[in-house]
Amino acid sequence: MQNLAIAIHGGAGTITPDSMTPELEKAYRKDLAHALNQAYQLLEKGGSALDAVEMAVALLEDSPLFNAGRGSVFTKEGKHEMDAAIMCGKTLDAGAVAGVRSIRNPVRLSRTILEQSDHVLLSSYGAEEFARKYDIEFAPEEYFYDQHRYNQWREVRDTDTFMLDHSKERKFGTVGAVARDANGDLAAATSTGGMTNKNYNRIGDSPLIGSGTYANNKTCAISCTGHGEYFIRAVVAYDVSCLMEYKGYTLQEACDEVVLNKLVKFGGEGGLIAVDGKGELALPFNSDGMYRGYRSSGREGRVAIYKD
Repeated sequence: MQNLAIAIHGGAGTITPDSMTPELEKAYRKDLAHALNQAYQLLEKGGSALDAVEMAVALLEDSPLFNAGRGSVFTKEGKHEMDAAIMCGKTLDAGAVAGVRSIRNPVRLSRTILEQSDHVLLSSYGAEEFARKYDIEFAPEEYFYDQHRYNQWREVRDTDTFMLDHSKERKFGTVGAVARDANGDLAAATSTGGMTNKNYNRIGDSPLIGSGTYANNKTCAISCTGHGEYFIRAVVAYDVSCLMEYKGYTLQEACDEVVLNKLVKFGGEGGLIAVDGKGELALPFNSDGMYRGYRSSGREGRVAIYKD
């Protein structure tokens, strides 16, 4: 066995059966399964963990169902500002973007920063200039337009209220992936459109290495989804890694300690996906639901939305 493993997420929060139509649930499951299986097949063909997480996240960015890429929510100005990050567990190299507009797949720009820049995090127009230099694909404003998201932004655009993702319910819109490849290397990637009606160029945890995204072959790869301010203050992704490295926790023990104990104690809601060097997976969340999927060597792939 090569211990191949991959997990993906599409956001967490107040996600319950009574808030979902059968048609919408079917659509979510279809897009999650497609991203999961395509990325896993890449691993089976010898692809790297870095390639797999980039592919999975890009496919989720292409779906209007998730608050990332094409499905990104509207800002206070009626625009789209996207954040993303990707990290290699073998080298600890990372690339990230914050507040970019018109980038079709922010995760692909993050990967290019990882490979072509001496920097880790680029933002706004500077990141977009970098994207042009390396022929990263842009998309027109209408590509990111979704009537449902527009209607919900219109409800709050004249107020100082922001919404967590695209609903009055608490939904944290982020997509992400973690993977272990045949060489035993780990990788993580995360992408988000942030909060509806967000102002002042707000940036969440997704592009921050150690908060929303982290990968280290010695411990684990992590991608988070939740109320970003809490995940930033708790340095969630790195905290899981630290518990494994310095305390000897297993992956599941470390994830449960951070998500189900430490975060809960100071009001942090959400979850994460994680994989360790053995290919073990963990997908804890302290909210009502989390769009998620996972697959590993010798096990059939599975997608889920609600608590088991």
